[in-house]
Amino acid sequence: MLLVCAAAPVWASKAIQFEFNDIDGKQVRLEDMRGKWVLVNFWAPWCPLCWAEVPTLNKMHKRDDFVVIGVGLDYGPDADMVRATAKKHGLDFIIVAGGSRRDTTSPYRQVGPVDFFPTSYLYDPTGDIVMFVPGQVRESKLRVFIDDWTRKNTKKAGGR
Repeated sequence: MLLVCAAAPVWASKAIQFEFNDIDGKQVRLEDMRGKWVLVNFWAPWCPLCWAEVPTLNKMHKRDDFVVIGVGLDYGPDADMVRATAKKHGLDFIIVAGGSRRDTTSPYRQVGPVDFFPTSYLYDPTGDIVMFVPGQVRESKLRVFIDDWTRKNTKKAGGR
């Protein structure tokens, strides 16, 4: 599958300060993660492509400057399916049961469209959406993007 990453300065001003509850009932707020990169990754229990990116997501979540939030969608009426699927596939990051894409209260409505799985959105340390990743996340693409963003924004902050 072709990986397409798009910088999204137009979305940045429209980023919603999301608030979710993880599968243990703990509140997950973008505002509380300021200063870190945040990747919101949407997956479905029946999606085989979603499992190929799990090692990358787990590795990125272990970084001090990075948080991964996995939102399980379209799993049917049993929210426990999200917990069981996350355990089965070794997801070692924040997990949210997101309901159905048809649900008007689903967490994806606070982030952006999810037309297929996996789909991810990357927030910069200031809380703006800066990348949309339709398809699997690749560590190398994220690292290059983050390094480039950091270089550009460090120059701006330093007045150079």
